[in-house]
Amino acid sequence: MVHLMTRQLDLILKDGGADYESEVDLPIVPHYLDEKGKNWLKEIFSDLGGEGSIPLFEKIKLDFKVNRHLILWDAEVHFNRYRLVSLRSELYSEMNFSFVDAYKRLCRNYEKDAVKSGLQSRIWNGPPIAERLFGKANEPGDFSGNGASGWKLQAYNDSQIDILTRIHGYKLIRLCPYETLMTGGSLKRLDQILINPKEEQREMIFNWLMRKLA
Repeated sequence: MVHLMTRQLDLILKDGGADYESEVDLPIVPHYLDEKGKNWLKEIFSDLGGEGSIPLFEKIKLDFKVNRHLILWDAEVHFNRYRLVSLRSELYSEMNFSFVDAYKRLCRNYEKDAVKSGLQSRIWNGPPIAERLFGKANEPGDFSGNGASGWKLQAYNDSQIDILTRIHGYKLIRLCPYETLMTGGSLKRLDQILINPKEEQREMIFNWLMRKLA
């Protein structure tokens, strides 16, 4: 489903005539992250139950780049208790990210969707590094003990992306299924529109995206 969403967004940007890049690898300059930034990430890592040295990206994969804006699609599994933990960090009270309040609400209200889509071993357990950092995951769906090590790693990485893109001079636009747009006289979820958008809906989404990038 993630690929369907980003493919549709790719077509919408292309048809609208946007000057953009897709499937972007953003290289990270390590010394851009100062001690304050490292301490924020250490705090988030620790609050999620991580042990040892914090991992740091050498590059970040993003869906789209439009000038100094980066666009990333967050699927349902990103909205859960662990992401909520990360969003409560001082990072988000000291740095202004437009999505924070909405994302906190979505994490509280839509974890059931994360459970529906995120119980596969590769997501719940995550890659081998997730177990090394956060311990062995419990059985899928069991949040006691170590819970979902893969989900914890994902939440930590989302915070890495937030701060690293900012200190490299970019504005990060996070898009998610739960965005709502008015179409046909009623509010509809972005993911529902993107499954098979009509021509006027494609134009509407393009204009909506351009306003976000203004």
